[in-house]
Amino acid sequence: MALLEYFPPTDPWTEIVYQDNHILVANKPAGLLSIPGRLPEHHDSLWSRLREDYPDIQVVHRLDMATSGLMLFALTKSAERHIKKQFQYRLTHKMYYARVWGCVEQDEGEIDLPLICDWPNRPRQKVCTQDGKPSLTRYQVVAREDKTTVVRLLPITGRSHQLRVHMMSIGHPIVGDEFYATPEAFAFSDRLQLHSAELGFYHPRNLRLSTIFVQCDFYPDVEAQLLEHYNPPSKLPDYKTLPCP
Repeated sequence: MALLEYFPPTDPWTEIVYQDNHILVANKPAGLLSIPGRLPEHHDSLWSRLREDYPDIQVVHRLDMATSGLMLFALTKSAERHIKKQFQYRLTHKMYYARVWGCVEQDEGEIDLPLICDWPNRPRQKVCTQDGKPSLTRYQVVAREDKTTVVRLLPITGRSHQLRVHMMSIGHPIVGDEFYATPEAFAFSDRLQLHSAELGFYHPRNLRLSTIFVQCDFYPDVEAQLLEHYNPPSKLPDYKTLPCP
Protein backbone atom coordinates (compact mmCIF):
# COMPACT_ATOMS: atom_id res chain seq x y z
CA MET A 1 0.00 0.00 0.00
CA ALA A 2 1.53 3.33 -1.06
CA LEU A 3 2.02 6.02 1.56
CA LEU A 4 -0.16 9.11 1.32
CA GLU A 5 1.44 12.30 0.05
CA TYR A 6 2.01 15.08 2.56
CA PHE A 7 -0.44 17.93 2.01
CA PRO A 8 -0.99 19.48 5.46
CA PRO A 9 -4.34 21.21 6.02
CA THR A 10 -4.28 24.98 6.19
CA ASP A 11 -7.82 25.87 7.28
CA PRO A 12 -8.01 26.48 10.14
CA TRP A 13 -4.34 27.35 10.42
CA THR A 14 -4.45 26.70 14.16
CA GLU A 15 -7.29 26.04 16.59
CA ILE A 16 -6.48 26.94 20.19
CA VAL A 17 -8.84 25.26 22.65
CA TYR A 18 -7.40 26.72 25.85
CA GLN A 19 -4.51 28.91 26.95
CA ASP A 20 -3.23 30.83 29.96
CA ASN A 21 0.18 32.11 31.01
CA HIS A 22 1.53 28.60 31.55
CA ILE A 23 0.02 26.19 29.02
CA LEU A 24 -1.68 26.08 25.65
CA VAL A 25 -3.96 23.32 24.31
CA ALA A 26 -4.60 23.10 20.57
CA ASN A 27 -6.74 20.87 18.36
CA LYS A 28 -4.41 19.31 15.78
CA PRO A 29 -6.06 18.48 12.45
CA ALA A 30 -5.45 15.12 10.81
CA GLY A 31 -2.63 15.28 8.27
CA LEU A 32 -0.50 17.83 10.11
CA LEU A 33 2.77 16.92 11.81
CA SER A 34 3.09 17.59 15.54
CA ILE A 35 6.67 18.83 15.13
CA PRO A 36 8.76 19.49 12.01
CA GLY A 37 10.19 16.56 10.10
CA ARG A 38 13.74 16.21 8.85
CA LEU A 39 13.11 17.40 5.30
CA PRO A 40 12.55 21.11 4.53
CA GLU A 41 9.18 20.34 2.93
CA HIS A 42 8.10 18.82 6.26
CA HIS A 43 8.76 21.95 8.31
CA ASP A 44 5.07 22.77 8.58
CA SER A 45 3.71 21.43 11.87
CA LEU A 46 1.40 22.42 14.69
CA TRP A 47 4.39 23.45 16.82
CA SER A 48 5.97 25.59 14.09
CA ARG A 49 2.66 27.31 13.40
CA LEU A 50 2.10 28.11 17.08
CA ARG A 51 5.69 29.23 17.50
CA GLU A 52 5.01 32.17 15.17
CA ASP A 53 2.88 33.73 17.93
CA TYR A 54 4.38 31.96 20.97
CA PRO A 55 8.18 31.86 20.46
CA ASP A 56 8.82 30.13 23.80
CA ILE A 57 6.30 27.32 23.32
CA GLN A 58 7.56 23.86 24.28
CA VAL A 59 6.42 20.43 23.04
CA VAL A 60 5.61 17.95 25.84
CA HIS A 61 4.00 15.10 23.82
CA ARG A 62 3.05 14.27 20.25
CA LEU A 63 0.29 12.84 18.09
CA ASP A 64 0.79 10.86 14.89
CA MET A 65 0.46 13.01 11.78
CA ALA A 66 -2.71 11.15 10.76
CA THR A 67 -4.33 11.50 14.21
CA SER A 68 -6.38 14.55 15.12
CA GLY A 69 -7.17 16.05 18.49
CA LEU A 70 -5.80 17.63 21.61
CA MET A 71 -2.15 18.51 22.07
CA LEU A 72 -0.85 20.13 25.25
CA PHE A 73 2.06 22.61 25.06
CA ALA A 74 4.04 24.41 27.77
CA LEU A 75 4.62 28.17 27.59
CA THR A 76 7.35 28.26 30.25
CA LYS A 77 10.29 26.06 31.12
CA SER A 78 8.87 25.37 34.56
CA ALA A 79 5.53 24.26 33.09
CA GLU A 80 7.38 22.07 30.60
CA ARG A 81 9.27 20.34 33.44
CA HIS A 82 6.07 19.69 35.40
CA ILE A 83 4.07 18.31 32.48
CA LYS A 84 6.86 16.09 31.18
CA LYS A 85 7.10 14.53 34.64
CA GLN A 86 3.37 13.84 34.54
CA PHE A 87 3.73 11.99 31.24
CA GLN A 88 6.72 10.12 32.68
CA TYR A 89 4.73 8.96 35.72
CA ARG A 90 1.59 8.30 33.63
CA LEU A 91 -0.43 10.89 35.52
CA THR A 92 -1.85 12.40 32.36
CA HIS A 93 -4.97 10.90 30.86
CA LYS A 94 -5.91 10.74 27.16
CA MET A 95 -9.15 9.38 25.76
CA TYR A 96 -9.41 8.71 22.03
CA TYR A 97 -12.32 7.89 19.77
CA ALA A 98 -11.92 5.73 16.69
CA ARG A 99 -14.03 4.12 14.03
CA VAL A 100 -12.80 0.58 13.43
CA TRP A 101 -13.62 -1.99 10.79
CA GLY A 102 -16.10 -4.72 11.60
CA CYS A 103 -18.31 -5.42 14.59
CA VAL A 104 -16.52 -5.42 17.95
CA GLU A 105 -18.47 -8.03 19.87
CA GLN A 106 -17.35 -7.33 23.45
CA ASP A 107 -18.73 -4.14 24.94
CA GLU A 108 -15.40 -3.44 26.62
CA GLY A 109 -12.02 -5.04 27.16
CA GLU A 110 -8.31 -4.52 27.15
CA ILE A 111 -5.44 -5.34 24.81
CA ASP A 112 -2.18 -6.25 26.49
CA LEU A 113 0.36 -6.88 23.72
CA PRO A 114 4.03 -5.78 23.71
CA LEU A 115 5.12 -3.58 20.78
CA ILE A 116 8.37 -2.96 18.96
CA CYS A 117 9.40 -1.03 15.85
CA ASP A 118 9.19 -3.05 12.64
CA TRP A 119 12.55 -1.77 11.43
CA PRO A 120 12.47 -3.08 7.84
CA ASN A 121 9.06 -1.40 7.45
CA ARG A 122 9.38 1.64 9.74
CA PRO A 123 7.58 3.70 10.87
CA ARG A 124 5.34 0.66 11.26
CA GLN A 125 5.26 -1.08 14.63
CA LYS A 126 4.47 -4.71 15.41
CA VAL A 127 3.58 -7.06 18.23
CA CYS A 128 6.64 -8.86 19.59
CA THR A 129 6.29 -11.06 22.68
CA GLN A 130 10.05 -11.57 22.92
CA ASP A 131 11.51 -8.05 22.69
CA GLY A 132 8.51 -5.70 22.64
CA LYS A 133 7.81 -3.08 25.28
CA PRO A 134 4.77 -3.64 27.53
CA SER A 135 1.74 -1.93 25.99
CA LEU A 136 -1.81 -1.77 27.34
CA THR A 137 -4.98 -0.31 25.81
CA ARG A 138 -8.49 -0.36 27.24
CA TYR A 139 -11.48 -0.01 24.92
CA GLN A 140 -15.22 0.46 25.14
CA VAL A 141 -17.80 0.21 22.38
CA VAL A 142 -19.69 3.46 21.75
CA ALA A 143 -21.78 2.54 18.70
CA ARG A 144 -22.12 -0.43 16.36
CA GLU A 145 -22.79 0.54 12.75
CA ASP A 146 -23.38 -1.31 9.47
CA LYS A 147 -19.74 -2.11 8.64
CA THR A 148 -17.90 -0.42 11.48
CA THR A 149 -17.81 0.17 15.24
CA VAL A 150 -17.06 3.41 17.08
CA VAL A 151 -14.90 2.77 20.14
CA ARG A 152 -13.51 4.79 23.02
CA LEU A 153 -9.81 4.04 23.59
CA LEU A 154 -7.77 4.64 26.74
CA PRO A 155 -4.04 4.03 26.27
CA ILE A 156 -2.44 3.15 29.59
CA THR A 157 1.01 3.17 27.98
CA GLY A 158 2.04 5.51 25.19
CA ARG A 159 3.88 3.51 22.55
CA SER A 160 4.20 4.67 18.96
CA HIS A 161 1.15 3.61 16.90
CA GLN A 162 -0.12 1.73 19.95
CA LEU A 163 -3.84 2.19 19.34
CA ARG A 164 -3.52 1.47 15.64
CA VAL A 165 -1.55 -1.77 16.11
CA HIS A 166 -3.62 -2.97 19.04
CA MET A 167 -6.93 -2.57 17.21
CA MET A 168 -5.49 -4.24 14.12
CA SER A 169 -4.21 -7.11 16.28
CA ILE A 170 -7.74 -8.02 17.42
CA GLY A 171 -9.06 -7.92 13.85
CA HIS A 172 -10.54 -4.41 13.89
CA PRO A 173 -8.14 -1.95 12.20
CA ILE A 174 -8.99 1.73 12.34
CA VAL A 175 -10.58 2.82 9.06
CA GLY A 176 -8.45 5.01 6.83
CA ASP A 177 -5.21 3.66 8.31
CA GLU A 178 -2.58 3.60 5.57
CA PHE A 179 -0.26 1.34 7.60
CA TYR A 180 -2.44 -1.30 9.23
CA ALA A 181 -5.90 -1.38 7.63
CA THR A 182 -7.04 -3.91 5.07
CA PRO A 183 -7.66 -2.43 1.59
CA GLU A 184 -11.41 -2.30 2.23
CA ALA A 185 -11.00 -0.64 5.64
CA PHE A 186 -8.44 1.80 4.25
CA ALA A 187 -10.71 2.85 1.39
CA PHE A 188 -13.66 3.39 3.76
CA SER A 189 -12.37 6.82 4.85
CA ASP A 190 -10.17 9.54 3.36
CA ARG A 191 -8.49 9.98 6.75
CA LEU A 192 -7.44 7.92 9.75
CA GLN A 193 -10.49 8.07 11.99
CA LEU A 194 -8.63 8.39 15.28
CA HIS A 195 -9.16 11.45 17.44
CA SER A 196 -7.79 12.53 20.83
CA ALA A 197 -10.95 14.05 22.33
CA GLU A 198 -10.25 14.20 26.07
CA LEU A 199 -7.14 15.18 28.01
CA GLY A 200 -6.60 15.19 31.76
CA PHE A 201 -3.54 16.58 33.56
CA TYR A 202 -2.48 18.46 36.67
CA HIS A 203 -2.13 22.15 35.94
CA PRO A 204 1.50 23.17 36.58
CA ARG A 205 0.48 26.40 38.33
CA ASN A 206 -1.50 24.82 41.17
CA LEU A 207 -1.42 21.03 40.48
CA ARG A 208 -5.21 20.89 40.32
CA LEU A 209 -6.71 18.21 38.06
CA SER A 210 -7.71 19.86 34.78
CA THR A 211 -9.69 18.33 31.93
CA ILE A 212 -10.10 19.46 28.33
CA PHE A 213 -12.54 18.14 25.72
CA VAL A 214 -12.81 18.81 21.99
CA GLN A 215 -15.48 17.51 19.63
CA CYS A 216 -14.78 14.68 17.17
CA ASP A 217 -15.48 15.62 13.54
CA PHE A 218 -16.08 12.09 12.24
CA TYR A 219 -18.40 11.18 15.13
CA PRO A 220 -20.11 14.37 16.37
CA ASP A 221 -22.29 12.48 18.87
CA VAL A 222 -19.28 12.12 21.19
CA GLU A 223 -19.76 13.81 24.54
CA ALA A 224 -17.19 14.57 27.23
CA GLN A 225 -17.11 11.62 29.63
CA LEU A 226 -13.59 11.94 31.02
CA LEU A 227 -14.30 11.75 34.73
CA GLU A 228 -16.43 8.63 34.28
CA HIS A 229 -13.37 6.72 33.11
CA TYR A 230 -10.53 8.26 35.08
CA ASN A 231 -9.58 7.77 38.73
CA PRO A 232 -6.82 10.29 39.43
CA PRO A 233 -4.21 9.33 42.01
CA SER A 234 -4.87 10.66 45.48
CA LYS A 235 -1.21 11.48 46.00
CA LEU A 236 1.20 13.07 43.57
CA PRO A 237 4.82 11.91 43.23
CA ASP A 238 7.74 13.86 44.64
CA TYR A 239 7.98 16.17 41.64
CA LYS A 240 5.17 18.27 43.21
CA THR A 241 7.87 19.94 45.33
CA LEU A 242 9.31 21.61 42.23
CA PRO A 243 8.64 25.37 42.16
CA CYS A 244 5.45 26.22 40.31
CA PRO A 245 5.64 28.73 37.45
